[in-house]
Amino acid sequence: MNDKVSLDFEIISHALKRINLPQVDCIVGIANGGTIPAVLLAHQYDLPLRLLQINFRALDNSPQRPAPTLLMDIPSMPAGARILLVDDVSVSGQTLSLARDLLWEHEVVTFTLKGQADIVLFPEIESCVNWPWKIW
Repeated sequence: MNDKVSLDFEIISHALKRINLPQVDCIVGIANGGTIPAVLLAHQYDLPLRLLQINFRALDNSPQRPAPTLLMDIPSMPAGARILLVDDVSVSGQTLSLARDLLWEHEVVTFTLKGQADIVLFPEIESCVNWPWKIW
């Protein structure tokens, strides 16, 4: 039995257009899960995009490390940039917390499609989601 909710690109895109984002200078997506949502936001709001490669979970969503880990250097950003930090899902908040700590020199607002963040696109969804870009 599959208890996952399925969302398509159109539903996600329409929801992204309806949100009221704070004024930010840059979108930073947490790769890999936040890459597609960050690309959609950067495109719809015509903002620069950077990726922050942090990994905690395997493809089956099980933890593969004791804690979220930065895998590559932090991308360069203008000093004092206001950042929208994007991930697909945040359950424990550990990955967003690490990313916020790494970006301490910037004003950061967190954004997720579901779970815990300053802005959550689908706060009503509590179950797992079949994201349209997940093909495995």
